[in-house]
Amino acid sequence: MSNGYFQLICSKSGTSLKIMEPRDGGQSVYIRDIMDYLNLFGVRYNSASLNKGLQDARLAGDGYEFQINEDYLSEVRGGFRLNVSPDKMTATVRFYPPSSKGTKLSVGDFLEELSDQKVVYGVKTEEIRDFFDNLEYCTDVTVAEGLRPRKGVDAKIDYFFDTNPNTRPTLKSDGSVDFFHLNNICHCKQGELLAKLTPADLGDIGYTVSGEKIKPPEVKRASLTPGKNVILSEDKLEITAETDGHVMLSDGKVTVSNVLELENVDLATGNIDYNGSVNIKGNVCTNFSVKATGNIEVMGIVEGAYLQAGGDIIIARGMNGMARGVLKATGNVIAKFIENSKVSAGGYVSSEAILHSEIMAGVEVMVNGRRGFISGGKVSACDRIQVKTLGSSMGSETVVEVGVSPDVKIRAKQLQKQIIEKKRTVDQLRPHLANFSRKLAQGIKFEPEQIMYIQEMLQKQNLLKKEIEADTAELASLQRLLEGSDRARVEVSETVYAGVRICISDVSTTIKSNMPYCKFIREEGEVKSVPL
Repeated sequence: MSNGYFQLICSKSGTSLKIMEPRDGGQSVYIRDIMDYLNLFGVRYNSASLNKGLQDARLAGDGYEFQINEDYLSEVRGGFRLNVSPDKMTATVRFYPPSSKGTKLSVGDFLEELSDQKVVYGVKTEEIRDFFDNLEYCTDVTVAEGLRPRKGVDAKIDYFFDTNPNTRPTLKSDGSVDFFHLNNICHCKQGELLAKLTPADLGDIGYTVSGEKIKPPEVKRASLTPGKNVILSEDKLEITAETDGHVMLSDGKVTVSNVLELENVDLATGNIDYNGSVNIKGNVCTNFSVKATGNIEVMGIVEGAYLQAGGDIIIARGMNGMARGVLKATGNVIAKFIENSKVSAGGYVSSEAILHSEIMAGVEVMVNGRRGFISGGKVSACDRIQVKTLGSSMGSETVVEVGVSPDVKIRAKQLQKQIIEKKRTVDQLRPHLANFSRKLAQGIKFEPEQIMYIQEMLQKQNLLKKEIEADTAELASLQRLLEGSDRARVEVSETVYAGVRICISDVSTTIKSNMPYCKFIREEGEVKSVPL
């Protein structure tokens, strides 16, 4: 398929046009195209005559000629009309033939003229050369294409924790509302990936056919901002936790804290289970629990709640447990007062007053301060109980215990026996396993049943070793208690009231009458009072 085209015929008698018909469905010559061409080369013409001549040519057929003026015109070189799109991204050319005796346009001249007309980018040089080998006139040809800018992508930060914890209570399967488990703390472990940055893709610059740069649309950039206790990778693309704790996003910073700070523990927080220490500025309300692997510090009051700490528990204004409150600390418990509560501490318990509570301390119980009394309940310590006033004039049933119970001695003997028996079994297994390893090294093959039997023996040996290790640790702990039981004592710096029961290791006594300033020890199988 080829379009029709026209050609100037230059002679002394005037200038004519020769019209060539299209082939294979191509487009016919348009009068506007002819007028543009004649204007381009400054050829004089009459519009009406030109229109009539074109109509006659279509009736006459291919190669029809008609005169357009009587001017003598020099031969015209082949030419072209350049059209650049409004966005300057495409340049198209319509080629025109030379006059009948004119010079053809060369590829080199054409490329040079393109450059002169500021078409310098995306020029299709190879396609143009191919086109010139079989030039088609009056046909639009794309000779240059710009490069559109590539749109970039905004930067993205992926946070691997909840940046907006949901503190709303959940609906349980029975239709009731759970106000206690709100899951509003994002725990993390040391080395855990907390945030990852995918940097912004800025895109690529584009170019018009005239070589002008086109900037891609702006994209949003971002960066990771590290807070405390986190590590920003060298490429600044990842943040990991430097320590165990809880992670939060505050003012755009990723921060890990091993101290959780709360106003109160109530319906707004739910129960707390935290890997670290917990500081509570206010109170812990009834029926809520606080568990921490570190310390728990409460500046207000603890009501009928459950507190469990891997370290110390400190309660500035005391605890009224309402017969349901519980304190458990691997370390020490310090509270202004303890009332109607159960308390156990691996270290000491220190308070100004203990009322109607059950206290167990791994080392000692110290009840001093302005009031310094124990009244009602049961208070136990391995080493010492130190108090100002023990019991009360109202006769509240009060029991204090120091030293270790006979159960500790029995358990220590059991552990000694268990360790001996388990070591004996390990010694019996050892030669069988050694013999198997030796034969295996020699290349001796075993039946599947034999291999399974050896594997069972190996598993049994490993299990026994772990049990021996655990039993040995427990025995060492009990032996330390037994060694300290000889120093066990109860010290009363003011008054012990009648009715108080005092137990030291495996012996006990009940105080018959009020006694001031005394210390109770175990001597010759009895509880005796000696001067303080």
